[in-house]
Amino acid sequence: MNTIKASVVTPDGPVYDAEVEMVSTKAQSGELGILPGHIPMVAPLQIGAVRLQKEGKTELVAVSGGFLEVRPDQVTILAQAAEQSSEIDIERAQRAKERAEQRLKERQQEHVDFKRAELALQRAINRLAVAERRI
Repeated sequence: MNTIKASVVTPDGPVYDAEVEMVSTKAQSGELGILPGHIPMVAPLQIGAVRLQKEGKTELVAVSGGFLEVRPDQVTILAQAAEQSSEIDIERAQRAKERAEQRLKERQQEHVDFKRAELALQRAINRLAVAERRI
């Protein structure tokens, strides 16, 4: 079967690097599925899961936004933060979710950055969802 090199990279270094059969992720413009030989493109990503199909199995990586670059033989995801599903600390993600929810409840307080709290909540929910789908 044809494969394509897939890499997920953060400012802290590489998170994932392997030959895969397909990459699926959610861009700002919608869901994308990339197969070997895909036309070159660049797209901004939403907070979500990157699904990497390899040898009949699906591996998941939680990403917190970033960019996707596609070339016919390689897919590179440049993310602000990313974690493989097996590396996600569920308790830590749950605490982050609870902190973000608490900040959002404090709407009457002026010092709370609501956009930042909403993004933190989305990231925590994404990490929990990816961790729950571990294979």
